[in-house]
Amino acid sequence: MSTEKKKTNVLLVTIAIFIATFLSAVEGTIVSTAMPTIVESLHGMKLMNWIYSIYLLTNAMTTPIWGKLADRMGRKPVFIAGLVIFIVGSSLCGLSQNMLTLIGFRALQGIGAGAITPVSFTMLADIYPIEERARIMGLNGSAWGIASIFAPLIGGFIVEKLTWHWIFFINVPIGLITLVMIMAYFHEDWKASKAPIDYVGSLSLMATLLFVLYAFQVIGEAPINYGLVIGLFVAAVIAFLMFVRTEKRVADPIIDLKLFENRTFVVQSLIAALVSGFLIGFDAYVPMWTQGILGLPATMAGFAVTPSSLMWIVGSFVAGRLFVKFAPKQILWGSLSFLLVATLLFANIPITTPFWFFFVIATICGIGFGITITTTTVTTQNSVAPNEVGVATSFNTLSRTLGQTLMVAIYGIVLNVNIARGIKQFPKVTNAMMNKFINPSTATSLPHNLLPQMHQILYTGIHHIYWLSVVVIILAFVANAFDRKQKIL
Repeated sequence: MSTEKKKTNVLLVTIAIFIATFLSAVEGTIVSTAMPTIVESLHGMKLMNWIYSIYLLTNAMTTPIWGKLADRMGRKPVFIAGLVIFIVGSSLCGLSQNMLTLIGFRALQGIGAGAITPVSFTMLADIYPIEERARIMGLNGSAWGIASIFAPLIGGFIVEKLTWHWIFFINVPIGLITLVMIMAYFHEDWKASKAPIDYVGSLSLMATLLFVLYAFQVIGEAPINYGLVIGLFVAAVIAFLMFVRTEKRVADPIIDLKLFENRTFVVQSLIAALVSGFLIGFDAYVPMWTQGILGLPATMAGFAVTPSSLMWIVGSFVAGRLFVKFAPKQILWGSLSFLLVATLLFANIPITTPFWFFFVIATICGIGFGITITTTTVTTQNSVAPNEVGVATSFNTLSRTLGQTLMVAIYGIVLNVNIARGIKQFPKVTNAMMNKFINPSTATSLPHNLLPQMHQILYTGIHHIYWLSVVVIILAFVANAFDRKQKIL
């Protein structure tokens, strides 16, 4: 056994990583639960998607950088740096008094989060052999289940009894616990790389992601500035060409382009991106449906997604067992089938659908998410050489974040277009009314004769979002067809 493993307390480090996963899970669930209240409080329905988008954008931009730094400097200092930035960002988000400052501090929070997930997965890969990794990844999914139980309760209580600002403050003590445990119990004997840092490649990659993702955000705004959109895409192409040219020349590239010659690596990353895109639509718009259309309070709305997180645990454990008997391609046929059924149900259920039926769909989603995400993560790590696990893991995480970021923008376009169309159809309804309508506590102050029209506007928008999700999952099926049929254990 190596000196590093003798010094590292595997059990306590694993617990710390679970806590970090819990931190990420709480962040998504609580923000989704409180979003209608935030929108109404800060009067920013048009800017609502930026609260998701900016966090995911900075997360996506920095993830490959953090992953490469973890391979160069070691996992521990990079994880600690990212966690500190995340804690500071969360604190500042909680202090925000308007939409713009909240969006700005969410950007800082996203920079820190860009290190937490990929480096956590890389640390698990370091301290566990491949035979145990799938089981540990499944066990790590239990943090999502625990968060799904407590986050809606905590988030709903905070929104209804205190103020939404406290949903960000809750990240601070959890983050500090993780920080102390990693500092005390994770030890590594890491030799820093002496190769020059790929600054040009890093900046050109970040610029490419920034231009592309911002272009999608501009497309979602009304009226669309087509000149700016074209300019952003042209800038993205130039930055990407610079990135490719740089990576071919430098001694230690930020992302080795040879990875993309690995078919399994590419397919698994693409599936992770597509499924994560649907995941963000599920997390963001199910609470909006249950609050805006069914008129339920924030606490109940949060519970609509709880079964998915609980069944995520089951799906993750199932994935660990399936690795022994089946190839990843075969496993994903099954998990994607669960997600296809769920999207078709979402796309077809009527406006009068009762609350309990969302539990059924969320259960199906959870099984699909658990098996798919665990399978793509472990398969990606196993498809590359040991000295590339950090970069491969960070790219897999980048793919998931990029998929979420793009889909948040696209979903926002669909919703905004449908709301604008609905307002034209019902001239007495305004954007200000729709801001209040989404929050059940303020919806009661709206004219009762206009509520049916607003219900229809919101339902139509979300309905189209889930038809788009059907297309996304079908694309994941197509991608899986190109993978090789081979077992990894």
